[in-house]
Amino acid sequence: MNARRKFLTQVSALTAGAALSSSFGNNAFAILKNKPSDQINVGAIGIKGMGWADLRATLKMPGVKLTALCDVDKNVLDQRMGELEKLNIDARKVKTFGDHRKMLEMKNLDAVIIGTPDHWHCLQMAEACQAGKDVYVEKPVGNSIEECRIMTAAQKKYGRVVQAGQWQRSQQHFQDAMDFIATGKLGNIRTVKTWCYAGKQDIAPPADSPVPAGVDYERWLGPAPMRPFNRNRFHYSFRWFWDYAGGLMTDWGVHLLDYALLGMKADLPKTISAAGGNFGDASSPMETPDTLCALYEFEKFNLIWEHAIGVSKGLFNKHHGIAFIGNNGTLELDREGWEVIEEGGSQNKVAMERQKSVDDGLDKHTENFVNVIRSRKMEELKCPIDAA
Repeated sequence: MNARRKFLTQVSALTAGAALSSSFGNNAFAILKNKPSDQINVGAIGIKGMGWADLRATLKMPGVKLTALCDVDKNVLDQRMGELEKLNIDARKVKTFGDHRKMLEMKNLDAVIIGTPDHWHCLQMAEACQAGKDVYVEKPVGNSIEECRIMTAAQKKYGRVVQAGQWQRSQQHFQDAMDFIATGKLGNIRTVKTWCYAGKQDIAPPADSPVPAGVDYERWLGPAPMRPFNRNRFHYSFRWFWDYAGGLMTDWGVHLLDYALLGMKADLPKTISAAGGNFGDASSPMETPDTLCALYEFEKFNLIWEHAIGVSKGLFNKHHGIAFIGNNGTLELDREGWEVIEEGGSQNKVAMERQKSVDDGLDKHTENFVNVIRSRKMEELKCPIDAA
């Protein structure tokens, strides 16, 4: 436990701001003067889920080379190393790590992708910036306002390119929908609804168990409280427990509320209220609410978020979406496309048949990240850390 006490001391130093001082050497903080023809060496921390998807999308860009992989679960690490041949990557030239700090010491590493559970994002992003690396960090970027402030401070102090994984910002049909809203054709928008109905989640009530072979469980816990291993709190289902994440609200809600706010050009709400709980399955060990409705009150409109786990269809018969409800019509937007449903009796003729998505948002988002690494034009990032 001495190692864990030392680790938590480092985390406390970070939250106090001390970790924004040098621990990697002054040379690490110099911004790389990348030319368009330069090779970008990337590594990934946390490669079980979205971290692997983000990495694969990034590697589609010319001039991007995989240099290192890091995961606290050696089983995952071995699996991904075995898949590199399918990506035409020589695994012998890729270094592997169980501790992200060791990976960040690599001199030839230019950028890192962080796909770890949410409770790790703040510390790893700040340390990567401190080590002179550009960062693509999965959403939600942090689990608290304090963490988000630390992350924005780290980006500003070290001048690194930091892209948050809200990839819908790079998807063309989302921008097209925003452009339509900006025309004012919907009339006065008084209500915006966002939702996700996630269907059944496999969360059984198993007992605690020994740590699986190959897993560095203390490092997986990191800044979270020490507790016995339980498979329900590991890998994908970590998101249903408060020690690590915020449930469906911070999983899907981040994406959808983001575009609701963009469409309304909104800043901070006047008030926020919420009601919910675990109403769907009394036997589930899930801590975060399986049913939730949140109301954000703004000066001239209300924004609503709702979700339910165990139900697969929500408003407009959609798993997820955003609805901008105006006097003349409603614009419904989701990852597959958007349409405008005209208000009955309206004389404005705003109806718009469904406009389908035509691109891959994740590919476009990682492409934007790589382009800004080369150009250093921070203003061109689709989702910089301060926006996320």
